[in-house]
Amino acid sequence: MTNRHPARAAQRGITLIECMCVLSIASIVIGTAIPSLDSLRQRAQLLGVAAQLETDVQFARSQASALNTTVRLTLREADGATCYIVHTGSAADCGCAGPGGAVCGGTSDLLRAAFFAAGNPVQVRSATRSMTFDPVRGTVTPTATLRVEAANGRALHQVVNLLGRVRTCSPAARVGDERAC
Repeated sequence: MTNRHPARAAQRGITLIECMCVLSIASIVIGTAIPSLDSLRQRAQLLGVAAQLETDVQFARSQASALNTTVRLTLREADGATCYIVHTGSAADCGCAGPGGAVCGGTSDLLRAAFFAAGNPVQVRSATRSMTFDPVRGTVTPTATLRVEAANGRALHQVVNLLGRVRTCSPAARVGDERAC
């Protein structure tokens, strides 16, 4: 007669207690990693918007020279949302029409626009509402500091000088490889 139950030592697999221990440890590790992943995501968004803004400032500068006309970079804020518009014509001729885009009236031409909704984790702000790129002199007036701010409090400053060159710095905690302001 053969034994229908082989010895317990010969069985393979894991017990329910071992499985629960592994799941507990895994959930603790994942729980501690999630906040740092969110911070990493916001940092990447902050750096991306700052790079795009710097590119758009250079775009406005080059378009002024290429089109041989005055080009403006206009910033708008309304209801917690922000946007900036690269356009020709008067600063008052263009505005943000929400996530759908920007609109320009009169003889102004829209060249580029970026919109940041109220719930967006990154916003662009400035005390200067419009910068004018002169095609003849190759200058920008007024000079400005454009602030790219994340919801977690980190920020990057894009400092635009008289010649339209952009210098990036971080006002408080260092963000990326940027130097402190």
